[in-house]
Amino acid sequence: MSRRGIYVETTIAAPLETVWALTQDPEQHVRWDVRFSRIVPTTPADGGATRFTYTRRTPIGTVAGDGVSLGETGRRDGTRTSALRFATTDRRSPIRAGRGYWRYVPDGDGVRFLTGYDYEPGWGRVLDLVARPLLGWATAWSFDRLRLWAERGDEPELWPLRSVLWVWRPDRPRASRCRRSPARGRRRDDHLRDAPRSLDSLPAPKAAP
Repeated sequence: MSRRGIYVETTIAAPLETVWALTQDPEQHVRWDVRFSRIVPTTPADGGATRFTYTRRTPIGTVAGDGVSLGETGRRDGTRTSALRFATTDRRSPIRAGRGYWRYVPDGDGVRFLTGYDYEPGWGRVLDLVARPLLGWATAWSFDRLRLWAERGDEPELWPLRSVLWVWRPDRPRASRCRRSPARGRRRDDHLRDAPRSLDSLPAPKAAP
């Protein structure tokens, strides 16, 4: 995979349990994360992981894929993690197969919520020069949308994707509020620096080539 991975980090002034619930429940996840339209858990996988299918509605049709994830809540340092592998054979998708993680770090009265992921391009290396920054932006915008939900109670539907054009609304979600590279790190090299060990042990998604 590319070394130019995607990294996004935000700090959410809300309890860890709240952030965990809004991100780990598939029905809640798709409400704030613009990258997905539906996530459906299917069957258990080895080591306690869960398989799922996902879809994303686009102007050219609905793209579908498969994934496998594993959450960890009993870590000694008080953090939580969720490792993920995903793949699709749909040629309309900018992603073929990839892997990544979420990490939840208690921070005073809030949570540092961060992700790092990478993938094999579905549209070739040249078009990925456009698709990858857009996916990074969509991830960051979704993270800020989640933050507003957890902190202020703004349900995600209050901020549809078109709200990016509401420049007169300073309270709208903004990707620019999120960190796009690790502290003291570089986005190109360090996007998986904080990945849990469980990421390496996850089985392949069913759609993996």
